[in-house]
Amino acid sequence: MAQLPLFGQGPQVLLDDAGGRVVYTPGLVPGATAQAWFAQLLDGVAWRGGRRLMYEREVDVPRLRAHFDLADPALPPPLREALAAVRGAAHAPFTSVGLNLYRDEHDSVAPHSDKLEDLARGQPIALLSLGATREMVIRAKRPPRRALHLDLEAGSLLLMDYASQFHYDHGIPKQRAPMGPRISLAFRARPPTA
Repeated sequence: MAQLPLFGQGPQVLLDDAGGRVVYTPGLVPGATAQAWFAQLLDGVAWRGGRRLMYEREVDVPRLRAHFDLADPALPPPLREALAAVRGAAHAPFTSVGLNLYRDEHDSVAPHSDKLEDLARGQPIALLSLGATREMVIRAKRPPRRALHLDLEAGSLLLMDYASQFHYDHGIPKQRAPMGPRISLAFRARPPTA
């Protein structure tokens, strides 16, 4: 499927079938606010790299990461403000936020679905984008393997329901053209610990 054209500023339902629901809201956060949060988080977060086993060898994770418990009193103010904006749109009991920093066109995340044991049953995943626009590919896991190619703009929200993780993968591919940095804020509701 070709690049998905998006018009308007309200929520846009991208998928809504037996496999799950995915909704994109451009401009959830005004551009100036998104830019301010981006700058504060880029300079104010202790970003970390990582290594992982892939294709029987250890490789660098192609992005930087950070994670915060949303109940942490030391939660950076931009994350507290972003949480309020996301909760206003998603109405979910989010408890954590994972940050991904895509430094340039070479950084990426492979197609994947979130680990369901790490999510409270029935709760969505909300991705708020800051910084440069990057393409996300959402692809069905089974035939017909339809794919959506979506430009995630600064200040936009992508909301994926719990069921979508069973039936769709999502990823941020590497790009050939030069790209500026992007930060993704992934809000999740974690299951209660025993």
